[in-house]
Amino acid sequence: MPEFATSDQSPHRDDEEPSGLFARFLNLVEWLGNLLPHPVTLFALFAVGVVVASGIAGWFDLSVVDPRPEGASGRDESGRIYAVSLMNGDGFRMILENLVDNFVTFVPLGTVLVALLGVGVAEHSGLLSAAIRAVVLKAPDHFLTVAIVFAGVMSNTASEAGYVVLVPLAAVIFLAVGRHPLVGMAAAFAGVSAGYSANLLIGTVDPLLAGLTEEAAQLIDPEYTVHPAVNWYFMIASTFLVTLVGTLVTVFIVEPRMGEYDPSRARKGAADDRSMEPLSDREWRGLKWAAVTVLIISALLALAVIPEGGVLRNPETDDVLNSPFLNGMVALIFVFFLLPGIVYGVITGSIKNDKDVIDGMSEAMSSLGLYIVLVFFAAQFVSFFGWTNLGSIFAVTGADFLTDIGLTGPILFLFFIILCGMVNLMLGSASAQWAMTAPIFVPMLMLLGYSPEVIQAAYRIGDSTTNIITPMMSYFGLILAFADRYREGIGIGTVVSLMLPYSIFFFITWVALFFLWVFGLGLPVGPAAPTYY
Repeated sequence: MPEFATSDQSPHRDDEEPSGLFARFLNLVEWLGNLLPHPVTLFALFAVGVVVASGIAGWFDLSVVDPRPEGASGRDESGRIYAVSLMNGDGFRMILENLVDNFVTFVPLGTVLVALLGVGVAEHSGLLSAAIRAVVLKAPDHFLTVAIVFAGVMSNTASEAGYVVLVPLAAVIFLAVGRHPLVGMAAAFAGVSAGYSANLLIGTVDPLLAGLTEEAAQLIDPEYTVHPAVNWYFMIASTFLVTLVGTLVTVFIVEPRMGEYDPSRARKGAADDRSMEPLSDREWRGLKWAAVTVLIISALLALAVIPEGGVLRNPETDDVLNSPFLNGMVALIFVFFLLPGIVYGVITGSIKNDKDVIDGMSEAMSSLGLYIVLVFFAAQFVSFFGWTNLGSIFAVTGADFLTDIGLTGPILFLFFIILCGMVNLMLGSASAQWAMTAPIFVPMLMLLGYSPEVIQAAYRIGDSTTNIITPMMSYFGLILAFADRYREGIGIGTVVSLMLPYSIFFFITWVALFFLWVFGLGLPVGPAAPTYY
């Protein structure tokens, strides 16, 4: 552990207004972000905007040359892609008749709902909280930072559980061992949020993003499918990168900068949070049996996938590609959380009957009210965008422009990742952001020869690395509330400046890994995930 600075040497004072160029930049970002309407309103406006734009494009008979080969599915005999107007009788009838179908058939909706049914049971039973506590409490002191960052990355498997459980828990753990609680929070926040696209396992966000990517890819290739594990290999490598970089930034930059913790600046009662209840014998027994359950499920799954003729292989080709195993990943996530959660709950007594299981599922669903409303309007926007052919026209035009200026090589992805990070500063929701940008950039980059799988992997880097420095991120307010307990009156600028070093170093190292992985070593980003389209 590095030698700490004293409290007087800390560059942060709660009673001082942040100044300087960086602080003015943060104020500008916050001001611009506040000008944006609610994401639901934004998608509603975009859907209306698409209808109006299609009417204008249809009036001028806008079209481009179709780059797909003759005989390709959906290709017009004229060899051109024409804009389709929705501002006429046919368009209004299409909107009215398909409004419900657009919503219920929107791929991300079902995948998230099903996956979170299982996650809800695991969270309600206490399994998720106990598992996170077990990881950080059993780590030696000199590995504590590593354990916190790693636990933060792994918590993403359980969707947003890391924000609610691990971030405040990390502050208590650091305080208990005599370290600055805000440093513990920063390390956990970096792992949970900046590492949102890194994991050893497939989580709930993967089916969500894959569904949006598939919807966008089908604007070019109606038969194209994207399964939830398409970025898994790259995610595994990214897990170790995020853990290493997050640990080094915490130890050598953030902790010395914060200095020694001053309890007098905390809210009443926070300074006494120096102890933490360890796991009880019953909780340990529950974790062990939950782990046994996971091993049994994994063994059964291996028997169904690994041997030739396995029931979860492709019944026609006997391959894992396009198999029930990959196509049923959401169902597997549901099972991997549901059954261990039930076993843990029965052992610990948190689940006594079927009603407790149903309560866990209900609680998970009740937290998705806003998401369901957002998905309704996002689904309309995506459907309208596809019907009008505006996405395909924009993609072809954009691809031709990039070709004309010579920006078609791998360096293109650097600008794409930067753009995704900048968009994320204004619109913190990963699903909302990708639903908005995927229909534009996935077809465009596909026409330049890159696969949707690689495009999605690049997007996830830009999205993840700026999550921790944008007040637009949905859990940023919660993090600010946690931090206020240990430094009363803490402001947005203080939290953002605390997290900025993570954002900078994650971006540099993650982009370097992406280029080395994809274009240097030519490795696939996931199973059955080609680099080129």
